Amino acid sequence: MDFAWILTLFAIGFVGSLISGMVGIGGSIIKYPMLLYIPPALGFVAFTAQEVSAISAVQVFFASLAGIFAFRKGGFINKSLVLYMGVAIVVGSFAGGYGSKFLPDEAINLTYAVLALIAGIMMFLPKKGDELADFTKLSFNKTLAASLAGLTGILSGIVGAAGAFITVPIMLVVLRIPTRVAIASSLAITFISSIGSTAGKMMGGHMLLLPSIVMVIASTIASPLGAMISKKLNTKVLQWILAALIVATVIKIWLDILTN
Repeated sequence: MDFAWILTLFAIGFVGSLISGMVGIGGSIIKYPMLLYIPPALGFVAFTAQEVSAISAVQVFFASLAGIFAFRKGGFINKSLVLYMGVAIVVGSFAGGYGSKFLPDEAINLTYAVLALIAGIMMFLPKKGDELADFTKLSFNKTLAASLAGLTGILSGIVGAAGAFITVPIMLVVLRIPTRVAIASSLAITFISSIGSTAGKMMGGHMLLLPSIVMVIASTIASPLGAMISKKLNTKVLQWILAALIVATVIKIWLDILTN
């Protein structure tokens, strides 16, 4: 429990949350592999997949909450979208978060790799959202939105993610929501989802207090900074940043799974 170890965790939390605030994801897509691989690479004790997913769940809760406050002022959060997808995803994420205690580490890593692969593919599909439309008058398929959110919740709850790296592509590609509305609304949905997965992980008994606190402090500082930067960036740039991160992570996780 030395200072260098705490500093490493803080750096992981800060970098991951800065990027997550910029692209509107809860940060697990970035921080899950960072927590899994960076501490042992620097000579520290490695976390298990169960521990990483529990730390991720707590950290995502606070990172997305901080991001919501930054995006709230822009008026891009669509309340109807958040309600339909949020209710479905919180039920799913609680089931996944609690159910994960019955799974081996390999199954958790595999779930993450599959989720990240789906997100990576969806990010490169042609986007159907109308960027110039009046975002206050959005319409979308509510049944489809709720069904996809529920399924995402179960899978993302297993890995302690809040599923935003899946919900953003779903909103862009399937529901045709404009990018800025999708990113802002996904943070609110992520926050709701993380309540379920955090509660599930706590009941499953895999919570690590000190690493979670360090990550929370880092994310609370960095996530609003990322959200502020995102308002000044081109939406196309944001999507390419997210896509690049997802692809890099997927390659690393799949290589590990296939070589073990």
